[in-house]
Amino acid sequence: MFDLRRNDYDVTNSVQVSSTAAVTAAVRDLFASAWPGESFNRVAVAFEEFDRLFGGRMPGYHGVDTVYHDRQHSLDMTLAMARLLVGYEQGAEAPARFGAERAVMALVTSLFHDAGYIRELDDSKHHNGAEFTLYHVTRSARFLARFLPSLGMDSWIPVATRIVHFTGYEIKLSQIQLADRRDRKLGHLLGTADLIAQMADRCYLEKCRDRLYPEFVLGGIAAAPGSDGALQVRYSSGLDLLRQTPQFVRDTRQQRLEGEFEHAYRYLEPLFGGKNPYFTAIDRNVVYLQRVLRAERWPLLRRNPPLFTWQENQLGQVRGLMVNHLKAMWA
Repeated sequence: MFDLRRNDYDVTNSVQVSSTAAVTAAVRDLFASAWPGESFNRVAVAFEEFDRLFGGRMPGYHGVDTVYHDRQHSLDMTLAMARLLVGYEQGAEAPARFGAERAVMALVTSLFHDAGYIRELDDSKHHNGAEFTLYHVTRSARFLARFLPSLGMDSWIPVATRIVHFTGYEIKLSQIQLADRRDRKLGHLLGTADLIAQMADRCYLEKCRDRLYPEFVLGGIAAAPGSDGALQVRYSSGLDLLRQTPQFVRDTRQQRLEGEFEHAYRYLEPLFGGKNPYFTAIDRNVVYLQRVLRAERWPLLRRNPPLFTWQENQLGQVRGLMVNHLKAMWA
């Protein structure tokens, strides 16, 4: 089954996560299984607005131009979030259940968790959304604050704009104030969905090398001036990023998925007969990468995944920006 998995399909190879329509249908079915009879309309509208925003059709915005955090990633993450929500709800005692209203807010937050990467039309300073990397979650929270009232969900703004920060590193998770324990649990689910969807992607390794590294360069993560003014290099190339990926996956599992997010990934297991297909895919990626690293056989990473940004040749544009950025830093 996994050997035949298509590049833009989810871990079960049954949902095309590059298709807004396909993910909407899958999430609709999941929602109905946990909250039968409850309205899915606001989530459906959010999917339509997501497609407009990321596709460059929402007034005031460019479309998505980040080549790693593209449309497929957000859809893949939202599908994982829906599965986590349903798995949790099915096993929770009545007082601890989310309920349909809270689930709707969580799904909308998931869809727009990376909206902060998208540039406004009147922005003449930035050339690519990756330049917002270090503070994109704060920008996503601002977008949610503007968007939720259009769904009649004004009252959820304080929660949504806080729990979205579980998908980033801009605020320490211990400093995120939430009055209801269910909302902190939602934060754990959001952070978990974001991480496992990325690491379980069939083309995760190629995307790290070819797409995440350029984003890290433009976002000031790969290299940046230190306190003494000297250039501090964290990742010298896409291959160097890959060499550090196994340790990143280990640390992420231990510190975030197991620790800060309190094993929230386990809520997937009731939906998959006690198994976790995301972790199966993640383990396969790491084992394959370790094989490549041992032999330094980089041609083994030869997948060429499709890219889902709003303009064609976005990867070429981003690489050009990356080269210019590196030249400027070294100069």
